[in-house]
Amino acid sequence: MKQIQLSSFGIENLKLINTPLPGKPSKGEVLVRMRAASLNFRDNLVITGKYNPKFPTPMVPCSDGAGEVIEIGEGVSEFHAGDRVLATFAPHWIADKATHQEMRYTLGGPIDGTLREYILFPESGLVKMPKHLSFEEGATLPCAALTSWSAFHVYSRLVAGEIVVIQGTGGVSLFGLQFAKLSGAKVILTSSSNEKIEKAKSLGADFCINYKETPDWGKEVRNLTEKNGADHIVEVGGAGTLEQSIAACRPFGVIHLIGILAGRSGELNLLPAVMNNIKIQGIVVGGRKAFQEMNRAIESGGLKPVVDRIFPMEETREALDYLKSGSHFGKIVISI
Repeated sequence: MKQIQLSSFGIENLKLINTPLPGKPSKGEVLVRMRAASLNFRDNLVITGKYNPKFPTPMVPCSDGAGEVIEIGEGVSEFHAGDRVLATFAPHWIADKATHQEMRYTLGGPIDGTLREYILFPESGLVKMPKHLSFEEGATLPCAALTSWSAFHVYSRLVAGEIVVIQGTGGVSLFGLQFAKLSGAKVILTSSSNEKIEKAKSLGADFCINYKETPDWGKEVRNLTEKNGADHIVEVGGAGTLEQSIAACRPFGVIHLIGILAGRSGELNLLPAVMNNIKIQGIVVGGRKAFQEMNRAIESGGLKPVVDRIFPMEETREALDYLKSGSHFGKIVISI
């Protein structure tokens, strides 16, 4: 079979190789023919050694993937040959809370990821894919979609009529926009691109702010909300944008701290967060039960993920370069 292998850290060390097929599934295992994988910001960090330089190499990168069941092992009851399935980011993280070990045993580092034609999964490492999605669309769900879903429906409770601020137009952000609209919330989206702002409006964004034209966008959010602030902030920038998020958040609101695209460190005035009882909740993907709940909602609502481009497996490096450029709108997918 074919797989993408990272021999040592550095994108130049990614190669498409031929390797033996995995054996037959053992007790509790499922053999899956992978059809698509999608890229996350984490994948670039892993490949370049910036995420965790202690991850073992050689390794197969990427955490997200979709495929079809080929064969099941003894004792497997949830899946059958022909089922269309999605990989779970952390195959042993089942419920809302997990141990440190369960949270860190993840696809695409430290364990081999999804950029390979066949994978043996534990039964707990898979969920069924929403029926109306293609493999390419389904492959976008395991990390980006579940991260947004966990923010709104596991670690807080988003209700109709609330106001959500979404930063940017990457995968997590656009799923946040779609889930917020599915829940009946109003959305204020920030972006540096007027072209992307127009696309976001077509997905239902109620208000948009170009943060290059309005760097003090936290104040603008308050202006748009009768000085009250937003109920939820999807924070993907990190230290570089957190102060604006605090300014944009209403008293007793929630900042869902998901990414660090704008930096890991910086001077912050945290006093307003204390004085306004603002909750800052870190979010790392989510468990299997939440994934299943999310997929039911996606199927019921007919939600379609936003796929920007699909690359063949042979162009994995080009796909990663495109991800790094930040010019994408939605998810980048690799066909397997």
